[in-house]
Amino acid sequence: MLNRKLLLSALAILGTWGMGMPARGQALLPYVLPLDEDRLEAQGLFWAQEAARLAQFQQYQEALAQAQLAAQLAPNEAAVWGLLGSLYLQLDYLDESIAALQQARQLESDNPAVLFALGTAHLRKTQYSEAVRYLEAGLQLDPENPGARFDLGNTYFQLARFEQAIAQYEASVDLDPEFWPSINNIGLVLYEQGDHEAAIARWEESLDISPEEPEPQLAIAVAKYAQGQRQEALALGIAALERDSRYADLEFLTQNLWGQNLLSDTETFFAVPAVQAILVQL
Repeated sequence: MLNRKLLLSALAILGTWGMGMPARGQALLPYVLPLDEDRLEAQGLFWAQEAARLAQFQQYQEALAQAQLAAQLAPNEAAVWGLLGSLYLQLDYLDESIAALQQARQLESDNPAVLFALGTAHLRKTQYSEAVRYLEAGLQLDPENPGARFDLGNTYFQLARFEQAIAQYEASVDLDPEFWPSINNIGLVLYEQGDHEAAIARWEESLDISPEEPEPQLAIAVAKYAQGQRQEALALGIAALERDSRYADLEFLTQNLWGQNLLSDTETFFAVPAVQAILVQL
C-alpha cells in the first residue's frame, strides 16, 4: 500500500496526470516528463521535517509514515534515514531500524548519533557484542554523551562485566549529575554483587534526584524486606506499585535489568499477603 501511495505522490508532484491516451492505431509511446530530482528531494526534506514535528508530540506512527515517504523522495540524505531509523527504534521495529540506520551510516559514516542508535537497537535485540561495538565507536566521536554511556553500561551489565558497567554509569553521572537512571542501575549491579547496603544507598540517591520514581522505591522496599525491615518495606513497596502497576510484572522488571538476586527477593516480597492484596487490584 505504501509503494502505491508513494507512486501517486510522485506522479502528483511531477504533474504527469492527464497524459492523453494514444489515438487508435498510434504506435508511439506517450511522452513522459523527466524526473525533477531536486524537486523530489525538496519534497522529501519537507516530509522529514513534518515527521520530526510529529515525533516531538509523540505521534510516532504518523511520523513514521511521513519519514518513510521522505526516505523514498530523498534517498541520498543521511539525516532522513537517521530519522527513519530512530522512529523505527522508538516503535520497537528493530530490524527495520537497523536497516535504515545502516543506510544512514553508508551516507555519513562519522555521525555519532547514528552509531549510538545502532548500539541501542542491537542492545534491545540482545546482540550485546554488536551493541558494544557501535556504542564504543560513537563514544570515540562524542565521548560526553551521558545517554550513550548509560546504554553501554547496560550492555556491559548484560554481559556480566560489572566493573565496566559501573564505570560507564559513573561516567554518565559525571557528565550529568541529575541522570538518576545511571545511579539507579549502579544499585542494580551492586545488588547482584551482594553489596546490598551500597545498593540501597544508590537507590536512595536516585530518589533524592527524582522522588516520584517508583523503580528505586520498589527496589529499596524489596531489599529492606529481605533484611527484615518489614513494616517500612511494605509501606514503600505498596506505594511504588500503586504509583506504577507495571512494576508488579516480573517480566517488566527483567526488561529493566533487575538481576536474578533482586528478582528472587522481589518474588518473596510479592508473595506477602499485604502485597498480594494490592497486586490483585492492579
